[in-house]
Amino acid sequence: MKNVTIAMDEKLLHEARLIAAERSTSLNAMIREYLTRLTERESQAAHARRRIVELCRESKAEIGNRTWSRDELYEG
Repeated sequence: MKNVTIAMDEKLLHEARLIAAERSTSLNAMIREYLTRLTERESQAAHARRRIVELCRESKAEIGNRTWSRDELYEG
């Protein structure tokens, strides 16, 4: 595992350490957990975007001619 150094405001660091202590964990573990969840969400979102593009390319759907105008849609 690699070490990373970050800079942060002393007040933020103090408050984060208090939260970590309340949760019986370390600040390091909290940051690692946050980054793990963040990268997992981003990975899932990227996979979903690739899958949408794939499905669009595979689709056999056809779009017909437009038989209405914008004004007709908003008549009411």
